[in-house]
Amino acid sequence: MEHNPNHQPESFEQINVVAQAPKRDYFLPVSILVAGVVIAGAVVFASFYKGGAAGGGAVAQNNNQQPAAQPTVNAADIMKLGSRDAILGSASAPVTIVEYGDYQCPFCTKFFSQTESLLVANYVNTGKVKMVFRNLAFLGPESTAAAQAAECANDQGKLWAYHDALYQAKISDENAGGGENNGYFTQAVFVKLAQQLNLDVAKFTSCVSSNQYASLVTQEKNDASALGVNSTPTFFVNGTQIQGAQPYSNFQAAIAAAK
Repeated sequence: MEHNPNHQPESFEQINVVAQAPKRDYFLPVSILVAGVVIAGAVVFASFYKGGAAGGGAVAQNNNQQPAAQPTVNAADIMKLGSRDAILGSASAPVTIVEYGDYQCPFCTKFFSQTESLLVANYVNTGKVKMVFRNLAFLGPESTAAAQAAECANDQGKLWAYHDALYQAKISDENAGGGENNGYFTQAVFVKLAQQLNLDVAKFTSCVSSNQYASLVTQEKNDASALGVNSTPTFFVNGTQIQGAQPYSNFQAAIAAAK
């Protein structure tokens, strides 16, 4: 018997039991099989989502058998704003929050419904913070389609209004029992939201129908991965990373500490 230096030695009675011829236990193989199934299920679930009770975020699945090494996050490059970055708030606000999100991500929806409005009311609208949303659409074709539709709205200066409309619509779908890639995000839904926001519907529809921003959305996902971002939602508050739908107080602390 191997001796494990990290545990107390087994008792004498235990050693004797091992030395004796064991009785046949027909229930043991079944219990081992059940335990194996439970453990395997937990591992599969964990490969898709991080954080759980702590907030968490959906994680892109690694199809390799060996665990993928976690990339180093390049926060400095993440905080550089580009021409497609739609700013919510004052461009001169001293603190910038960059979010990587997916319009089907349940934790992104949780952040939107529980925390984002508080940040907007208390920090964005007071000129202290500006926010930027970037697509990390990896949960399936409807995530990609929604991200492309949002970029079409961005052409008309309505990225953030359309962002809010997409999340509100998805909340309604989830309340009705919907899930990911269940057929909810369709062109008809995208056009309806554009009408509600008084966009140029003909221009918007042409943009969506032609998949004008398919390559851009794919590139955004690749860029996020290259920068070390691998889950949604992921936030950077002046470079300080926050993963998952964390409570409002966590963002308050990060904003207070931002330099």
